[in-house]
Amino acid sequence: MNLHGFGALLLEGTWLTVRLALAAMTVAIVLGLLAALAGRSRVAALRLLAHVYATLVRGIPELLMLLLVYFGASVVLMKVASLFGHDGYIELSPFAAGTAALGFMYGAYASEVVRGAIDAIPHGQIEAAQALGMHRLLSFRRIVLPQTWRFALPPLGNLFLALLKDTALISVVGANDLMRNTAIAVSDTVQPFTFYGAAALIYLLLTVLVTLAIAWLERRVNRGMRRAAT
Repeated sequence: MNLHGFGALLLEGTWLTVRLALAAMTVAIVLGLLAALAGRSRVAALRLLAHVYATLVRGIPELLMLLLVYFGASVVLMKVASLFGHDGYIELSPFAAGTAALGFMYGAYASEVVRGAIDAIPHGQIEAAQALGMHRLLSFRRIVLPQTWRFALPPLGNLFLALLKDTALISVVGANDLMRNTAIAVSDTVQPFTFYGAAALIYLLLTVLVTLAIAWLERRVNRGMRRAAT
C-alpha cells in the first residue's frame, strides 16, 4: 500500500490514539470504582449521586459530551481564574477534553462492571475477614479489591475496545489522532480509499493487540484459581 509519504503522520496519529485510550480508560476505572462504591453506600445521597451519574451518561451521546467538555471547560476555567485576577483566555487541550469526556462517559459503564464484580464475590469471605478482626477498609483492600479485578477484567477489556474506537471522536475538536491525520492525508492526496483503508487496518491491528493483551492478563489473574481447582 503506497501511503505517499504519509506513513509517519498516520503512526503519529496512532500513538496519540493509544495514549488517549489509555488515559481515558484510567479515568474511567477510577470513576467506575468510586461510583460503584457510592452505589453500594449506606448513605442515601451517595447512592442517589451514583444513580444520577449513570442516568446522565445513558442520556447524552459521546460526541455531545465531548463538545460540552471542550467548550464548557474553558468557560468554567476562565470564571475560576477571574476570581484570582486572571483575565486571559484559557483553553482546554483536545487531548485533555477527550480524556475527561470519554473517561466520564465510560466511567459510568465501568461502575456497572465493578458493581457486578463485587457482587460476584462470596459474601462469606467478607464475613470471615470481619470475624478475623479486619475493619471494612482493610477487608476491602485485601479481600474484595483483588477479586474484583479478576471478575471485572473481561468486561473492562470489552469496554476498552469500545473506548479505543470512540477516540476517533476527538478529531472533531482538532486533535491530531489517527482519524484526523488520515483526513489530512486524504485531503492532500485525494485518495480516500487508500488512507481510510489504512486507518481501518490500524484500528483492526490495535484491536487484535488489545484482545491478546486482555487474554494474557486473564490468564495471569486466574492462575491461582486454576491451580486451586486442580
